[in-house]
Amino acid sequence: MPTRTPSALWAQQFRRSPESKTSLQHQIREMLVASILDGQLPPDAALPSSRDLAEQLGVARNTVVLAYQMLVEEGYLVSRERSGHFVNPAMLEGLHGVTVQQRVQQRAQQPGVVKPHGAESPAPPVWKSRIVRPPSAQRNIVKPANWQNYAYPFIYGQFDQSLFPTNDWRECCLKALSIMEIRNWAPDLIERDDESLIQQIRTRVLPRRGVFAMPEEIIITNGCQQALYLVADLLCGKQTTVGFENPGYPDARNIFVNRNARLLELPVDSEGIDPVRLRDSLARCDYVFVTPSHQCPTTATMPITRRRALLELAQQHDFVIIEDDYESENTFSGTPHPALKSLDTADRVIYVGSLSKTFAPGLRLGYVVGPPELVRELRALRRLMVRHPVAYIQRAFATFLALGHHDALLRRLAHAYKERASALMAALDTHLPEVRYVPVGGGASCWVQGPPWLDATRLADEAREAGILIEPGGVFFADETEHSPWFRMGFSAIKLEKIEPGVRALAQVVRQQRPD
Repeated sequence: MPTRTPSALWAQQFRRSPESKTSLQHQIREMLVASILDGQLPPDAALPSSRDLAEQLGVARNTVVLAYQMLVEEGYLVSRERSGHFVNPAMLEGLHGVTVQQRVQQRAQQPGVVKPHGAESPAPPVWKSRIVRPPSAQRNIVKPANWQNYAYPFIYGQFDQSLFPTNDWRECCLKALSIMEIRNWAPDLIERDDESLIQQIRTRVLPRRGVFAMPEEIIITNGCQQALYLVADLLCGKQTTVGFENPGYPDARNIFVNRNARLLELPVDSEGIDPVRLRDSLARCDYVFVTPSHQCPTTATMPITRRRALLELAQQHDFVIIEDDYESENTFSGTPHPALKSLDTADRVIYVGSLSKTFAPGLRLGYVVGPPELVRELRALRRLMVRHPVAYIQRAFATFLALGHHDALLRRLAHAYKERASALMAALDTHLPEVRYVPVGGGASCWVQGPPWLDATRLADEAREAGILIEPGGVFFADETEHSPWFRMGFSAIKLEKIEPGVRALAQVVRQQRPD
């Protein structure tokens, strides 16, 4: 016969948090589900009455009743007339009842547990020898997960909550949840994308960059990162040579290396790569990766003469250009630079763009523009990975674009970032005259070169202890050790009034390294 759990048990399990953003009903459901799935409640165990549990937890009885009803609907509990609520045995089949022996084995393998006489623990796989190329060993940009807790977060790629269009985005999400809209995104799209988002990209986003594309030339991705991975996976092999900016985007470098490509480093000056000077190197490439609008990390903009020269060399030497349109929308003038793709007349440019970097990086929305035969294969490859990005997010963002919210956001960001960039450069001039920086004309970061004696990696570590986050620049270079004085300071996530005191505090840390 089922045994009823003592109500006092739940008083110990339940920890009401006044800071929690979830309802009491939701917290009670979480507590009960965790107790069921963790094995604290056996199959068919009887739960306390709603009145008893409510008294023990200090909540309204109706709150418990609603939580019980929801768990019955979800299959965790069964309700029996005149008897109460019980743990549904069917929910636990395959979780607890069938795996009792496995649980005993797992318990026996834990440190400090005495194993039965004669029992031997099965040997686990040696994963270190099985992982051919561990991605964790690659050099990456490192950002603390709790960056919002730092007083002066000069980091790139994070958003400022005060600039986020909460009401506008909520409106678009609610529209996407309407009955008429749900039927458009709820089905599995398999290889397809949301047609309304494709339409908005080709009519509202790309024309701002001077790019015109048909629907079959566009594919949506989970951010630029997946876009680059798909392109590299499809096109690169051991015999592939990729020309790569130095310094350049670390994640893109890691992606190409991970796909066995050989990298040919292309030095960058104040106007990006120089195609004329690098003619011989470019002639050896199968692909050339560039960030011409705002070079990563220097923020340099490639002039039109160099863009045309690069396209001419691509035609002469039969290589393809992969254009990451990095920060193209973040221009203080309000008019984005024409994309390299806009000058392409021979389908020599694969164009990679982002929809969410300036909006909310966590949404992970990017896209690729290329010839139909390439996009067709990218769709087939994406299907093997994720099928397609979340269709609901695609539909909501399509509405965000259609209602003009994205254009309005870009105008607000341009104004805010221009103010912050001016404040940052003024603060550097005042408090750190010993450093040089690339003047900021757009984007959301400043590329800084310290004096020769400065170790930017050590500076970043010591600054973090003082509540200041910066990004050491060595990770952007092919040879990290040769470029220790460089570092990057982002300003998208830091408040305007925090910039000057943050730079002043950073100056104190810098001078601790000054030689006597």
